[in-house]
Amino acid sequence: MGKKIPEHKKAHKLKDFSDGSPQRKVILTIVSLAGGFMLWFLLTRIPSINTFLASPAQVYKALISETNADGRYFRDIGISLKRVLTGFALAFICSVPVGFLMGWYPIIRSLIEPWIQFIRTIPPIALIPLVILALGLGESAKHMIIFLASFMVMVVTIYQGVREVDKIYVKAAYTFGARDWILFADIMIPSAFPFILVGARLGMAASLTTLIAAELTGTIFGLGARIQGAQQFMDTSVVLLGIITIGIIGYIFDKLLLLAEKKLTRWK
Repeated sequence: MGKKIPEHKKAHKLKDFSDGSPQRKVILTIVSLAGGFMLWFLLTRIPSINTFLASPAQVYKALISETNADGRYFRDIGISLKRVLTGFALAFICSVPVGFLMGWYPIIRSLIEPWIQFIRTIPPIALIPLVILALGLGESAKHMIIFLASFMVMVVTIYQGVREVDKIYVKAAYTFGARDWILFADIMIPSAFPFILVGARLGMAASLTTLIAAELTGTIFGLGARIQGAQQFMDTSVVLLGIITIGIIGYIFDKLLLLAEKKLTRWK
């Protein structure tokens, strides 16, 4: 008979870090949503909690009411989406070149990085008075607030992606006489591309979380404005309806960007 191997010397099974099968993931998602919904329902059965947290039935009634009120609900969604996507798109267009320039040129990094680190620690809501004075109460002010929030998140992420590029590839390319534009096209962009997509996901989340602050710059339409108006009248069902709507929109956009990331980075 062979010698018995001690328990502490036995090989351990390698941990599985994958998401598992699609069916398992769907089942777990349904269980999670059902559990959260049930917890919400049970909590709102307590009178003291129901004073500030509307029940599922109350939120559903608010949804019906808002939908029937001259289409106010869908109009608010459309207006808020336009603001979020405009601010996010402008931030994305600006953050990509700035992030690459900061990562590639030390002089530009030294000049810009202190200001990036300084401004990104300031809450967007604190900038509202200055933005209103500079741009007024129109749509430009709202776009600027969202732009600042998402730009700061994306530029740092993209810059970090450029810094993480394996320098061996860069040195090898230089050895064979590659020019800067070839390095950018063939090495820097492909290597940093996953960070660009991660930055886009974080930037979209920042855009949505800044929406309410952006709509403090004077408006009566939009999800953020509707939440603020309902809060003044202690209408917690409408407040919660707006919060849930923003959360659902954010979840959908994140899944779309995650799908794009998987499709566009299959070469990894």
